[in-house]
Amino acid sequence: MDYTKIPSPCFVLDEAALRRNLAVVDRVRRESGAEIIVALKACAMWSIFPELARHSDGATASSLNEARLVAEEYGSPAHTYAPVYTERDFDGITRHSSHITFNSVAQFERFGARALLRGISCGLRVNPGWSPVETDLYNPALPGSRLGIERLERHPEGVEGLHFHVLCESGADDSARTLEAFGKRFGNLVPGLRWVNFGGGHLMTREGYDVELLIRTIKDFRARYPHLRVILEPGSAFTWRTGVLVSTVEDIVESGGVRTAMLDVSFACHMPDCLEMPYKPAIVGAHDTRDGERGWRMGGCSCLAGDRMGDWTFTDEYGDPRKLRVGDRVVFEDMIHYTMVKTTMFNGVKHPGIAIVREDGRFEIVREFGYEDYKNRMS
Repeated sequence: MDYTKIPSPCFVLDEAALRRNLAVVDRVRRESGAEIIVALKACAMWSIFPELARHSDGATASSLNEARLVAEEYGSPAHTYAPVYTERDFDGITRHSSHITFNSVAQFERFGARALLRGISCGLRVNPGWSPVETDLYNPALPGSRLGIERLERHPEGVEGLHFHVLCESGADDSARTLEAFGKRFGNLVPGLRWVNFGGGHLMTREGYDVELLIRTIKDFRARYPHLRVILEPGSAFTWRTGVLVSTVEDIVESGGVRTAMLDVSFACHMPDCLEMPYKPAIVGAHDTRDGERGWRMGGCSCLAGDRMGDWTFTDEYGDPRKLRVGDRVVFEDMIHYTMVKTTMFNGVKHPGIAIVREDGRFEIVREFGYEDYKNRMS
């Protein structure tokens, strides 16, 4: 891919990489017998929904807007779960959902009858009490968590499923351990259910992921409970390493011995997970600065003092360190999942476009953003 020919800033999805991931998802669906649905919370790029729909069993939503987007662009009603439902939105959610999961028994008692009247399958989110996630911001099983029911002696009449979600870009061994924890707390309820949703975080498309173990874990569970539908709703797995964020160096600032490449993108606005998680993204043609090397800090274009990360060393085709110059492209890897969906227009900074590189090499701009998009978010 010739990044110099791509308008900057721009998110670029690689169609060939997406299809490689979908082949893995299809294998798990086929060999395990589980239903795998797409979580919009990770990627709501609806221009690829027709492709995703051919390799999944539906999509999951966390709000009225997501449920409507699933119904309108995915072509099927959503599996919907939200931490809390409101009177304002609930009837709209029922119009666009086939399944609704409630975060508490109280919410089911408040809204469940209306969902059941529409023939919607209702479930409850439960907390198995264990998670491998080490970052508190992303750990739903911490003591005092507001997400899911900790104890449940019996499920209310009308509830057909249980849903748990405690993983985040996790391995198959974590899935197996989560299922064990779920069984210890809620196994007595399973015989009376119609479905169990294993939630998201199953990063089955990551290199080195033990796909065979995941398939075996699901098959063993289904063998014990052949009457159940098993549902997984991974987010990152569908679009893992399927695209980049292309940016341009607009200025070089040196201060206190630090060289900062000032970019036309923002970590705060366009890559917030890097600051929230936090994690340091990979950059094409660069590596983490090693001892004895002088690196480059990347500076975002917003006014937030912390809109920066570092350090990287850039190399030429021979592997030798090179200086960055104004006009150089800086390409951040793996920026499709949990990136576009979290972007903001803080400071009114230029929002990256969205594009696809097709398998035959064609470059297609899907969406560009301008002043009206910014203005229409305000009042």
